[in-house]
Amino acid sequence: MQNRFKESLLDKNTMSVTWELVPGRGAREKSQEEAIAAAEQAAKGGRIHALTLTDNPGGNPAILADALAKEVLAKGIEPLVHFTCKDKNRNQIESQLYALDRAGIRNLLVMTGDYTVTGYKGRPKPVFDLDPIHVLGLIGEMNKGLEYQGFKGTIKHQPSDFFAGAAASQFKATEAEQMLQYYKLKKKIEAGAQFIVTQLGYDARKFHEIIQFIRLNGWDIPVVGNIYILPLGTAKVMNKNRIPGCVVTDKLVADLEREAQAPDKGKEARLLRAAKMYAFMKGMGYNGVHIGGHGMKYEDVEFIIDKGEELSKNWMDFIHEFDYPQPNGFYYYEKDEKTGLNTTTPTNRKGRPLDAPVEFTYRLSKFMHNLMLEPGTPLWGPMTAVAKAVDGTSMEKKYHKFEHMIKVGLFDCKDCGDCALMDVAYVCPMSQCPKNQRNGACGGSFEGWCEVYPGKKKCAWVRAYSRLKNSGKEEQLSKEIIPPANWDFHQTSSWLNFYLGRDHTAKKFGIEPYVKKK
Repeated sequence: MQNRFKESLLDKNTMSVTWELVPGRGAREKSQEEAIAAAEQAAKGGRIHALTLTDNPGGNPAILADALAKEVLAKGIEPLVHFTCKDKNRNQIESQLYALDRAGIRNLLVMTGDYTVTGYKGRPKPVFDLDPIHVLGLIGEMNKGLEYQGFKGTIKHQPSDFFAGAAASQFKATEAEQMLQYYKLKKKIEAGAQFIVTQLGYDARKFHEIIQFIRLNGWDIPVVGNIYILPLGTAKVMNKNRIPGCVVTDKLVADLEREAQAPDKGKEARLLRAAKMYAFMKGMGYNGVHIGGHGMKYEDVEFIIDKGEELSKNWMDFIHEFDYPQPNGFYYYEKDEKTGLNTTTPTNRKGRPLDAPVEFTYRLSKFMHNLMLEPGTPLWGPMTAVAKAVDGTSMEKKYHKFEHMIKVGLFDCKDCGDCALMDVAYVCPMSQCPKNQRNGACGGSFEGWCEVYPGKKKCAWVRAYSRLKNSGKEEQLSKEIIPPANWDFHQTSSWLNFYLGRDHTAKKFGIEPYVKKK
């Protein structure tokens, strides 16, 4: 079956265009009807390759994107479903993928998702059982034909045909945040992402940075640039960091305030800005654009495409109009003063200050690690012997309590039993990251602060990066894909699970599972 969106992204001679719709809360409300009407227009117009449908944006409830995607597909245009991890455990994620596959909905943009904010009778419980890297891995296995063990041996499903991409943010102010985004981008591509959609922003140099980073790393993957039609009101909200991950500087707000004085309240200027972004993205080598904005009409999208194509021949002329750096913001590459974009020389990060302090807890953790938490260390043998001795005995409960008491004091341990402390520089992702991210930071942090606790709590991964950078080992955070927590081990001793070869860290060290002799 033809997938026009996939074909457009993979065609080097086509600038793929997606238009984002936000269906909103409800089933038969105005916003849902407008979304379907937009789909009908887009299908008839033939200029748009897919309509993207959001998944509970901003952490608020909304109609399931899957449901509207079926209606969009029936109108004759491909849907691109935002597939987030915040509201579903791994079984529900797998179930939803089966339903999408059954319905012929193949295009997915896999994301962490915004932290839950509002819901029926209060804030909902966030889930975050899997992260986008895990979901991309699952989708990859489903595309090959998912295999698992049944009662009578291995079961293999019919292959699915998902075209799954991932999001990445280039608009981070601090070194730690930006490097963490690029480390996680690497993992997403390794996990099977088939295209990348950037975060929205208005700094041309940053748009150039991420596509250059991808190309210089040798990743032959389509890249889609995010174009958001930015009205003044929304700009002020983003400027205050009230929409996680979206960066709008004071300078841009001031420009929008001037434009808002026009009789059309700045609409023409907004659309022209979007067309210029289309132009420079095409010039930079982007494979497509992702166009969004509140209250947009189909005619607005057509204008952006037509005007953008017209302006793309002279795209370098507009770079100076998108000079909106964050104060003291970090760039991965040195600036090219002639073009206003980037050279291919990476910024020297060695002399830059750390973005978070390195606490005594980490120094103590490293000491204990070198003493007993790796094969060959001085206390490895005795600790393994003790673990074997207490396993399955009346002493196991006391052993677990002793361990938990220590780890609560040092790490605020949540007793998951499948410990990831070693993976995140001894920052617990289950207690210190509200989204329980095991493979890297989400895209919602701001100036080093956690999305959920801005100004109060540093991002757990920023802390981990600073700890490792202090000893020149920060690249470790890009090396391994950490599996999701195995809930078989919940409220069991992680020390026993490690020393006796049960958890994911034991597998990494090649520790054979211990079976107690009866």
